[in-house]
Amino acid sequence: MKITVIGASAGVGLETVKRALQRHHHVTTLSRSEISLPSHPNLTTLRGSATQKEALKQAIDQAEAVIVALGTGKSMKATTLYSDFAKLLVEIQQETHTTIPFIVVTGFGAGESGAFNTFWMKLFFKFFLKDVYADKTKMEEVISDSSIKWEIVRPGLLKEKPLTEQYRVETFLYKGINIGAINRTDVADFLVKQAENPTLLYQYVSLSNQ
Repeated sequence: MKITVIGASAGVGLETVKRALQRHHHVTTLSRSEISLPSHPNLTTLRGSATQKEALKQAIDQAEAVIVALGTGKSMKATTLYSDFAKLLVEIQQETHTTIPFIVVTGFGAGESGAFNTFWMKLFFKFFLKDVYADKTKMEEVISDSSIKWEIVRPGLLKEKPLTEQYRVETFLYKGINIGAINRTDVADFLVKQAENPTLLYQYVSLSNQ
């Protein structure tokens, strides 16, 4: 199938591209930076910003599913990247009436999930990630209030470890949920498999290896 990955140059986005190619999909990417992957007959790379209308429209044109893995690298500064992207995506959807699924990565700590973090993680978010996650929360709200066919994925702390395909998928928040760390490769595996068969549409999905 044809999968577009938005924010594909590093982290979960890059791992998602690798996993989608491994599973024999045709992948189109959109990122501001060059993707450090060898050429592949099933890979089309586009350079551009996810907040630029024509670039985003081009990237999702003809896609059968879109995976959004936007990131700001290691920056903890306040940003509007996520909410700006979400508003533009809604605008494009309203114009094109596309009904393809958009699988959007935020993180455990966005939206209502923040209240279910451990005490130490709450402190970390309060002093370091508050502004970034405030904008991720805005992205979730804009997308979930729209007509987009969405699924929001909130992985725990991301790790650089090999693929296991063994991870916990939670669709409800509850006391003691304990969403711990998860390999980026396993997040990518989940995202690609949901693109193939989106069984959790209109749900907030938490992911953890533990």
